[in-house]
Amino acid sequence: MSGRVTGGRVCIVGAGSSGIAAAQVLATRGIDFGCFEMGSNVGGNWRYENDNGVSSAYRSLHINTSRTAMEYAAFPMPDTLPDYPSHWQIADYFDSYVDHFGLRERITFRTEVVKVAAGEGGGYDVTVRPLANAREASTRHYDHVVVANGHHWDPRWPEPGFPGSEEFPGAQLHAHYYRTPDVFAGKRVVVLGIGNSATDIAVESSRVAAETYLAMRRGAHVLPKYMFGMPTDHLTSSPLARGPFALQKLGMKAMLRVAVGKMTDYGLPEPDHDILEAHPTISDDLLTRLGHGDITVRPNIDRFEGSKIFFVDGTSVEADVVVYSTGYKVSFPFLDDTVVRAQDNHVDLYRRVVSPDHSGLYFVGLIQPLGAVMPLAEAQAHWVADLVTGAVTLPPVPEMRAQIRAYDEAVRKRYVASKRHTIQVDAHSYRTELEKERRTRRSPSYS
Repeated sequence: MSGRVTGGRVCIVGAGSSGIAAAQVLATRGIDFGCFEMGSNVGGNWRYENDNGVSSAYRSLHINTSRTAMEYAAFPMPDTLPDYPSHWQIADYFDSYVDHFGLRERITFRTEVVKVAAGEGGGYDVTVRPLANAREASTRHYDHVVVANGHHWDPRWPEPGFPGSEEFPGAQLHAHYYRTPDVFAGKRVVVLGIGNSATDIAVESSRVAAETYLAMRRGAHVLPKYMFGMPTDHLTSSPLARGPFALQKLGMKAMLRVAVGKMTDYGLPEPDHDILEAHPTISDDLLTRLGHGDITVRPNIDRFEGSKIFFVDGTSVEADVVVYSTGYKVSFPFLDDTVVRAQDNHVDLYRRVVSPDHSGLYFVGLIQPLGAVMPLAEAQAHWVADLVTGAVTLPPVPEMRAQIRAYDEAVRKRYVASKRHTIQVDAHSYRTELEKERRTRRSPSYS
């Protein structure tokens, strides 16, 4: 059965770390909202074996940004937590967050948003479906929609696939589906990638596998979790991090050279980019495992021949398991391409939040920061609340489009060309950008 009811002012899609941040801000501002989550609990990607079916968390996962860099401003993490909590501790923190602010009863769990369409006369018609009974779908009307479905749930496989991979007799899996290292026990394992998931998985494999190879298209600057006795990202709160970009690079390069030396000293290829020109790889264990000879570095895969994998330098290995740590696609299955397209992970959004073509459609957490998403999603939600209440206005559409072009150009100039860098932001400068937007475009009646 299907029906159309009035849902309220704002619909939030998803109750992960960004969705609950939006819910908390809207609730605090007295804004009516409904929030829909496919799982039976909050936390999204950070809830291990989440029954929403799309979590990427593996059993050993710990955060790569420190506790104080990741916490919400409205609800700091307890000091009793370690510098780098596990996913279980982060999920508990999210539970405490929603319970503290009384948000749980305002979230509709085990319910999927299947369609968001423009409503007659404005606003949006949102069709939701209880997972327990797909025939009970209903459509509700909202004035605004906040998309917070995350961007680490739709795995991106190598495209096109490597020649011969279809005939590979072993196992091939994406990092999204990895949970525990027992699948590697006694096997010959090739992990493709040099991001955080790739290095974590390669390290875990190296402890139980017969052989572990880490293959990559390009080198990377691998940062330790601690430098000079403190979490590395604490250094990003220093005056150096707010200086000119060239000075930031120079300072970080010098500190990294003192702390760990050159990447080539560990058998990694020389990075083809400067530090801070790609999303950082954070690992204390990788360099040690490389130094122990427990992981062997290889360049990118060229082709498969039976159980043998050939690399672009002509070398080859016999393998039993291949893990593709090749990132994720930005996807909105409930939005038609005529509304928003994510071509090659690129989405046209003003200040990474506002759709210039669809009034009242906002995206929270659709960023890949040098830093943590959570406090930035919280800051985005405050701007969204300003827009919903009319406290802040938007510039004309041509001005929004000019800002989007400027952002795209800045990303192209600063970062390595990669689908993972299409939504990249620097935490400090982006927060300043949002604060300026809220301050300078305040409606006269709210001044």
